[in-house]
Amino acid sequence: RRQRQRFVDKNGRCNVQHGNLGGETSRYLSDLFTTLVDLKWRWNLFIFILTYTVAWLFMASMWWVIAYMRGDLNKAHDDSYTPCVANVYNFPSAFLFFIETEATIGYGYRYITDKCPEGIILFLFQSILGSIVDAFLIGCMFIKMSQPKKRAETLMFSEHAAISMRDGKLTLMFRVGNLRNSHMVSAQIRCKLLKSRQTPEGEFLPLDQLELDVGFSTGADQLFLVSPLTICHVIDAKSPFYDLSQRSMQTEQFEIVVILEGIVETTG
Repeated sequence: RRQRQRFVDKNGRCNVQHGNLGGETSRYLSDLFTTLVDLKWRWNLFIFILTYTVAWLFMASMWWVIAYMRGDLNKAHDDSYTPCVANVYNFPSAFLFFIETEATIGYGYRYITDKCPEGIILFLFQSILGSIVDAFLIGCMFIKMSQPKKRAETLMFSEHAAISMRDGKLTLMFRVGNLRNSHMVSAQIRCKLLKSRQTPEGEFLPLDQLELDVGFSTGADQLFLVSPLTICHVIDAKSPFYDLSQRSMQTEQFEIVVILEGIVETTG
């Protein structure tokens, strides 16, 4: 049969593109944290490096400006003069002082003195700004690394579904299994039937979503996913497949999306 484009690929990626909505950029920027998490890894690393580089150069420039305006650069080697920051006499030394302070390395060669109130204010501002940048970027990277996309690679679904008799009932069946020894806590499975239909009023619904009962009434949808399990949907009078024959099943245009959700035991 002719291969048609899927609404949801086998790897879980949805083939949906949003367009002509208006104000998309402002909506994404209003939730900047989630936007950064959803970006590709190469853009995440680029923004991570760029943000830290700009912040470091900006703060180092501020320390250099204070030293320049106080005249510390010209009197750096005068033992009788008390500068704002000891042993800061050019931009590289100001940058090194900032890095030592920000990273709490504390070599002891460069240090702020009590004769510089503007330096103390800048030091407080640097501490607050550094904490905000660290919390935002490191939190973003941590959440991105702990996303369950890679964990889903070890959750296996059967390549094909089958319809057969089970317990005297015509049943749609497929299998799902977990390759890892770590359990999926509170695992639950749901099935959606995506199919175009026309309402009695004449309205055409291109992607109507219907729920397929895989044991919601009996609790069979709550899985103890230790070994591979066979998921069953009984084709009865309530099933959307009830009026379809074997031949019409092959010609119908529909898609079944299986959603397995749960909590990863090792990471939560």
